[in-house]
Amino acid sequence: MAKRDYYEALGLARNATEAELKKAYRRLAMKYHPDRNPDDPEAEAAFKEVKEAWEVLKDPRKRAAYDQFGHAGVSGAGGGPGGFEPGDAFSDIFGEVFGDIFGGGRRGGGRARVFRGADLRYELELELEQAVFGDTVTISLPLAAECGTCHGTGARAGSSPVGCRTCGGRGSVRLQQGFFAVEQTCPACRGQGTVIEDPCPDCQGEGRVPETKTLSVKIPPGVDSGDRIRLGGEGEAGRNGGPPGDLYVEVLARPHPIFERRGADLACEVPIGYAVAALGGEVEVPALGEESAVKVKIPEGTQSGRVLRLRGRGVRPVRGGPQGDLMVHVVVETPVGLNKRQKELLQAFEASLRDSGRSHSPREQGWMDKVRGFFDRLSS
Repeated sequence: MAKRDYYEALGLARNATEAELKKAYRRLAMKYHPDRNPDDPEAEAAFKEVKEAWEVLKDPRKRAAYDQFGHAGVSGAGGGPGGFEPGDAFSDIFGEVFGDIFGGGRRGGGRARVFRGADLRYELELELEQAVFGDTVTISLPLAAECGTCHGTGARAGSSPVGCRTCGGRGSVRLQQGFFAVEQTCPACRGQGTVIEDPCPDCQGEGRVPETKTLSVKIPPGVDSGDRIRLGGEGEAGRNGGPPGDLYVEVLARPHPIFERRGADLACEVPIGYAVAALGGEVEVPALGEESAVKVKIPEGTQSGRVLRLRGRGVRPVRGGPQGDLMVHVVVETPVGLNKRQKELLQAFEASLRDSGRSHSPREQGWMDKVRGFFDRLSS
């Protein structure tokens, strides 16, 4: 009797996707599995047919040959009647169809799994000047490095890991009761597929040893707190020949005694005297990265809290963009420790302001207007 078309056996069109193939195979294999249909030759035959169709169509090259030449193009490629065992088919169902659920399906016998090393994070405190202008900093960090004696294998020189007898090198074991099966990490080899019978004396079979590593980290100009610098391959060593992880250096700028960074801008507070605020004048303000102070003009009648902007005296961001500004926050200081003569002069000065008939305190006048309005609303 002629074989049925593989697509027809799976109930699919010839342009079915790989995901559709897998879904159909899983559904039909479960439906016709011998454990669900004991002593049913028709179900067993259907199971074999579905299995054979899957074996061909899951392989792109076999599928292309089948699409062009039919069964003649893949003669002998399928499961066929020769040597077919339902238990083998169920193993394939579990490994190929459900492998993505349980972590990767079947593994080659006796080959150790390769593990990438862990990524590491290092907090690097910088002075504000280092963050703004860049620098090269040397750091030391403890990590797990590849054992130089066994070169990461964990086995003593002259020996090598052997295939795990518990899982047969799969790295996982399957517990099955009737139709239901659960796959879990092999407890003997911890999922590696191999065991070390003669461990390396220096690393005790771990393949890695503790080490303090010294690195030079180049800090680009303009970094800010929270920025990360990635050093590829400078993390922990991999296992069984796996690649090392990466090191992420996280920048943390220390507080500065004068400046506060606000993005690309810098800010500072500058105290000025009572007379300078009233009459105007100049004060000297330090500028980051400059040897001499910058003279800032204080306008006449400057109030406490006024912000004067010095353009281009801030930070050039590490990711590009215009350089920030220096924001000078003026703080007017009240005189303290006055002697009798100074107090008398201030009292006379205050009296002259009242007698002038003009308002010399605009903020005070505005505040009083608000207070009067508040009480007027309460009484109305």
